[in-house]
Amino acid sequence: MAKTKSRKPQGKSKKESGNEIFEDPEAIVDRFSKTEEYIQRNKTLVFAIGGIIALAVASFVIYQFIMTERNAEAQQEMFQAVYYFENNELDEALNGDGNFLGFLDIVNDYKGTKAANLAQYYIGSIYMKEAEFDKAIDHLNKFSSSDIVFQAKAYSLLGDAYIENGNRRKAAEMYEKAASTFPNRFLTPEYLEKAALVHELNEDFTKAAAAWEKIMNEYATDFNSSKYQNARRNASRLKALADKK
Repeated sequence: MAKTKSRKPQGKSKKESGNEIFEDPEAIVDRFSKTEEYIQRNKTLVFAIGGIIALAVASFVIYQFIMTERNAEAQQEMFQAVYYFENNELDEALNGDGNFLGFLDIVNDYKGTKAANLAQYYIGSIYMKEAEFDKAIDHLNKFSSSDIVFQAKAYSLLGDAYIENGNRRKAAEMYEKAASTFPNRFLTPEYLEKAALVHELNEDFTKAAAAWEKIMNEYATDFNSSKYQNARRNASRLKALADKK
C-alpha cells in the first residue's frame, strides 16, 4: 500500500502571535515615508485644506456666539410683546407699542434666533384669534420646537385653522400629530377627540373609532366616568358605520 503524504499542519506564521497578526515594521516605515513624500510634494494643497477646515471651525464658533448674544437680546425685546399677548392686547403684541418691539418685528429683526422661532407661534395664535386663518397657517408652519408641549399646541392650532379653511384632511392630520407629540392625560384626549370628529366628517369611520378607542383604553381609566362612557359609545357607533360601508 502506498503511503499517503501527511499534510503539514498549517501553523501560525512567524508574524502571528495568539490571535493578532503583527505587521512587518519595514512596511510601516515604508508607508510613512510615502505619506511624508506626498505631503512634501503637495504642501500647498495640504495647508490649504487645513486652513479651510480651521476657518470653518472658527466661523462656526463665532456664529454660535453671535446667535447666542442675539437670542438673549431678542428675548429681552420680546418680553413686553408676551405681556401684551397674555393681556389680550393683540395689536400691541403683534406690532409693538413704539417703545418695545412686537412679534412681527422680532421675526424680521432677529431671524434665526430661538426667540424669532417662538414669535412665529405667538403670531399664529394671534391671527387665529383674529380669524386670519391663512396667515395663522403660514406662521404656525414656520414654528418648530423641541419643547413638545408648545409643538403639540401648535399642531392643534394648525388643525383648528385648517378646519376653518375647509381642509378637513389636513386638520385631522394635525390633530393626530398633536396627540402623538406629547401624550398626556390632560391634553391628548382633547386632541384625539378633535381628530375623531374630523375623521367622522371625512366619513373615515375606522380612524374615528380608533381615536375614540384610544381615549377609552389609554386616557379614561375610570370605567364609570362620563369620558369613558362617551368614548365607548362613540367607538361602538362608528365601528357599526364602518362595517356598513
